[in-house]
Amino acid sequence: MSVPSRRYAVYALGVLALSNLLSYVNRNVLFALFEPIKAGLHLSDAQLGWLASGYVLIFSLAALPFGVLGDLRSRRVVIAAGMLIWSAATLASGLATGFAGLLACRALVGLGGAAFGATAQSLAADYFPNRGRALAMGILSAGITLGGVVGIWLGGRLEAMYGWRLTLVAVGAPGFALAVACGQLRDPVRPDYGITVRAMLRDLEVGAQAVLRLVAPLLTGLVLGGIAAWLLDQRYGADSRADTAAFAIAVMLGLAINVRWWVRDIGRLPPPDGTRGGLHGAVNDLLAAVRLVLHTPTLVFVFAGGALISFGINGLVGWAPTFMSRELGLTVRAAATLLGTWGLIAGIFGSLTGGLLADWLRRYTATGRVLTIALGLVLGGPLAIWLLTVRDLSLFVPIFAAAFFFISWYNGPIAAAIFDVVPARISATVAGAYLLFIHLVGDAVAFPLIGGLSDRFGLDRAVLILPAVALAGGLVVLLAARTVEHDMDRKLARDQR
Repeated sequence: MSVPSRRYAVYALGVLALSNLLSYVNRNVLFALFEPIKAGLHLSDAQLGWLASGYVLIFSLAALPFGVLGDLRSRRVVIAAGMLIWSAATLASGLATGFAGLLACRALVGLGGAAFGATAQSLAADYFPNRGRALAMGILSAGITLGGVVGIWLGGRLEAMYGWRLTLVAVGAPGFALAVACGQLRDPVRPDYGITVRAMLRDLEVGAQAVLRLVAPLLTGLVLGGIAAWLLDQRYGADSRADTAAFAIAVMLGLAINVRWWVRDIGRLPPPDGTRGGLHGAVNDLLAAVRLVLHTPTLVFVFAGGALISFGINGLVGWAPTFMSRELGLTVRAAATLLGTWGLIAGIFGSLTGGLLADWLRRYTATGRVLTIALGLVLGGPLAIWLLTVRDLSLFVPIFAAAFFFISWYNGPIAAAIFDVVPARISATVAGAYLLFIHLVGDAVAFPLIGGLSDRFGLDRAVLILPAVALAGGLVVLLAARTVEHDMDRKLARDQR
């Protein structure tokens, strides 16, 4: 195994960043298609929210098991497999004929995104172990916000020309080619070997039974809820809302049972320092990662703040095209073009500025990355609240650009802050735990909640919750300024053992 050159590290980061952007394009293109899908499949706003949440629920729960697989086996295999899954599922979404079928396809897109997310962050972090890590993570994480706005922009334009079904087919196709490119990347800290179909299947079967058992109640709830929703939709129609209520109840019951299992099993584990001696199976590693988080104050603040930020920002990105269409009188295409153009410009500069600022402050204080996260949300949150009260398009555009610029600061620094306090040997697992928590507690709740509130009070009132919650998340992350230096020292001590 040879250490990659700086040039190769930049190339690998570029491939991963482009793939991450495509992942979020596949996720967020749906938001530009809400109105035509609602009309074509006769759905309610609450059902639209559940389509978004179906992705997030599976993404959240699968991120941690796939993070463990990334630590135990080939990270390239996990990344490539995830891209193949999400590409095929997006293609299949264009063939869906009802709520239940489209929901199942979106859940599979979430499964593929989960396989890519945490593992790609871990791999990218190892290409930049010290100098420029926050900037590198900012470039990689820029796909979260940029993929969101590009997906909305692209979805709006393609839908106007070809309809929502062909739009989903077109967006899913490029992932197959990028999966090949990611599969050929050299791992900077692990031995290289050729990827074959047999090797991929062998690597991905590690701990499969244990992982399925870990999320069995939620999976059961998703399946039973989907069946019940389909039956009720066929019997009473979408307007009765009985299908949405049945699905929500089944999922929440499954999730409640899962959380109870996790709390019980985590309590049986030794403290995180006791996990140094080796790995004892996928399930133990999943639980040990959670145990480590609970024993690291910085991670507690980052996880809690990240969930609030995810609730607010991803909720805003998801409902923005529909909000602009209804409140500003724009067509879906015009709303998607405006959001995509200005969001892309503001998001690129915001992500780069946040990474550069965090790395610069980090030279002078261990709290530099935490301060950058909080400052971006404190500046961007109030602007976003103001934005949602504006109905003059000439004023809406500059406020949107400014708010999105500041909000985008957090992407790179928050990922770098996690890797700064986590031992490298379990970095993908903890990154998976982070993705699980922020999406399960954050936007998985935000999408259906805002949809339900919109049905009852109107979308113009419902969305005001989102930037306020994101601002609160930035303030929670700021609390980590008291603990991050101590936790970084603990991480160095663990790595030296």
